Amino acid sequence: MDMPTLYHSPNSRSSRVIAQLMLIGKLDAVDVVIVDVARGDGTGRHDPRNAHPEGKVPYLITDDGQEVRESAAIMMYLDELFGQPLSPKIGTPMRGSFLSWMSYYGGVMEPVIVSAFSGIDHPAITGNFRGMAEVCTALEAGLKDRPFLLGEDISIADILLASPFQWAPHLMPDSPAIKAWVKRVGDALDGSALATFEDKAVAELGALQSA
Repeated sequence: MDMPTLYHSPNSRSSRVIAQLMLIGKLDAVDVVIVDVARGDGTGRHDPRNAHPEGKVPYLITDDGQEVRESAAIMMYLDELFGQPLSPKIGTPMRGSFLSWMSYYGGVMEPVIVSAFSGIDHPAITGNFRGMAEVCTALEAGLKDRPFLLGEDISIADILLASPFQWAPHLMPDSPAIKAWVKRVGDALDGSALATFEDKAVAELGALQSA
């Protein structure tokens, strides 16, 4: 039986998709292709085995050949494919909030975090996306009186939005609520299994490059 194909590079944006699949026990239901990517520190390369037209990850090709790009879309597609274990069901009250957070990540949060990481301070950025202070305020408001963004249970919105602070903890806002939330998200995921998977992926890449 055909299955979706996920293009993944270890220790990258696609790692959160691996974490999602591990959490719901569906990693074996997806064909994971390990590829290299060009990284900001100058390492890596454009891997010809990567089907993404720009050489990025994550990238998903569905079992019927449809191409899905961008983390939020891929995570939502896979969540729906496997019965929505990590999101509110379509038509339920929290669905709107869920969609808002998933869109907020790519539309606001990641541009702000990339700008902060890169040391870019420009009116075009702050005028359109605002800054880290506003991101902190939005997250604190979303987490008020609840352990996760949508309530008592973790969702793919939490996995997606917490991930930048797991990669770059120095960018985490000095907020007890946000720090505690990022820790809860990390505790809910199987960090040991993910680390083992990533180590094997790194080894596989090394073997391919030396072959």
